[in-house]
Amino acid sequence: MAITQANSLAVTRIRRFDRVQRAAHWANAALFGLLIFTAIPLYFGSFFSVVMPRHLMEMIHLWSGLALPIPIIVSLLGPWGRQMRRDLGRINYWTRSEIRWIKTLGKTPLEADKFNPGQKLNSIFTGTVIIIMLGTGSMLQWFRFFPVPWRLGATFVHDVFAFAIFAVVVGHIFMALAHRDSLRSMFTGWVSEKWAATNAASWLKEKQLKGDSPNSR
Repeated sequence: MAITQANSLAVTRIRRFDRVQRAAHWANAALFGLLIFTAIPLYFGSFFSVVMPRHLMEMIHLWSGLALPIPIIVSLLGPWGRQMRRDLGRINYWTRSEIRWIKTLGKTPLEADKFNPGQKLNSIFTGTVIIIMLGTGSMLQWFRFFPVPWRLGATFVHDVFAFAIFAVVVGHIFMALAHRDSLRSMFTGWVSEKWAATNAASWLKEKQLKGDSPNSR
């Protein structure tokens, strides 16, 4: 009887993220948090005296922005980045059913891969805005090297994408809190086989065909 209960309580776990991926994610999240925190008083001048001196906020914002690509770049290099590079290939690969799912706003059936279309779009958006914000932010910091029309354009683009980033980050946090199993995997690296069967059935079948042995606990 005890053995039966132990077996019924066992949870089959499947590794979703390795340590490098999780470290890159949280380092990236911390840098985005710093950028948002320092951008608010820089954008709304009345907050300067309430939070920190303007120059200090500018320096934190500047160096956080310059450091933003580093976690992703490091996580993609060397033998330690093998899993990250594989997942990058997954994010850049779209099936017809995934495109149809996006066009219908999730109303069509989908057997999701390791990442669903929404997660893929979020990853693509993140990678894109890092490049855009780094480029426009550099133009605003070292403005004397660029003509006035470029600087005006950089200011507009930087501000627009700053608001977009804030909205996406807030949405991302709400989605993470609403899907606790997915959030937990970013801390532990694991998801249950039951979760994978429901939310990433195509990925689970792929792992089963490859003969990857799940871990139980």
